[in-house]
Amino acid sequence: MRKYIVSYLFLILFIFYFIFAPCGFAYQLLNLTSGEKTALKNSVEPLKANRLIIVGELHTNEEHHRMQLAVIKTLHDAGVKVAIGLEMFRQDSQEDLDRWISKDMRPDAFHQRYYDNWNYPWPFYSMIFEYARENKIPMVGLNIGREITQQVARKGFDSLTEEQKGNLRDVFCIVDEEYMAFIRKAFGDHSHGKLNFFHFCEAQLVWDNVMAMNALDYLESNPDKVMVLLTGAGHALKLGIPAQIKKRSDLPHLVILPETPGYISPEKMTLDDTDFLILK
Repeated sequence: MRKYIVSYLFLILFIFYFIFAPCGFAYQLLNLTSGEKTALKNSVEPLKANRLIIVGELHTNEEHHRMQLAVIKTLHDAGVKVAIGLEMFRQDSQEDLDRWISKDMRPDAFHQRYYDNWNYPWPFYSMIFEYARENKIPMVGLNIGREITQQVARKGFDSLTEEQKGNLRDVFCIVDEEYMAFIRKAFGDHSHGKLNFFHFCEAQLVWDNVMAMNALDYLESNPDKVMVLLTGAGHALKLGIPAQIKKRSDLPHLVILPETPGYISPEKMTLDDTDFLILK
């Protein structure tokens, strides 16, 4: 009987630890510059030295979203004034995000707005949105209306009207061989199919441009904030959003990608791709 009681108590402690232990306790960051691995919870200084931290994901990988939350929570717990930038929300839905954070919108109503913006299941992302709501961390919509990128992917950037391009200030959609090679590597099979590949590249470039511009606008208006930008791994790679940041600003920024066997790994990634890998 005593053996069963001890085993039961151990199980309770085990569950308690995994539920209430600090988020990210098991994660490490691999620094691709030095080759060193450091516990995420001990990596605040190199992270907060940057104004923009771009953390990639595979949209359907829940572990990646836990990793993203771990980065946010590590910075927030260290007293950094964090904002969360989102590929998942359009800029024109910012009011919905603000109402969510201020608790001025019921969850069921917000879920409808979420699905108006994003196609992937709410449970994949709910932990991040709920943490931001409980801790009053601003969330910033960075994306552009899908009708724009879909039109560019089908018909090309030049098919946009002047009115449509009016919302794309300072976007120069110049697709060269280097960028096309990058898109093939970053998006793999998603870059093929019935779409014209050149137009697909143009659409991705518009996406990267717009998210970079909106992130920079927010950080210029909020100089006390560090933004953790959540986006697909293809956009997070250095020839994606970071390249558009560098064209426009000398803002300190870095890229973190989640380790993914067979895709994002220490053997496959270099400093041309990312600054850090987050490892479990």
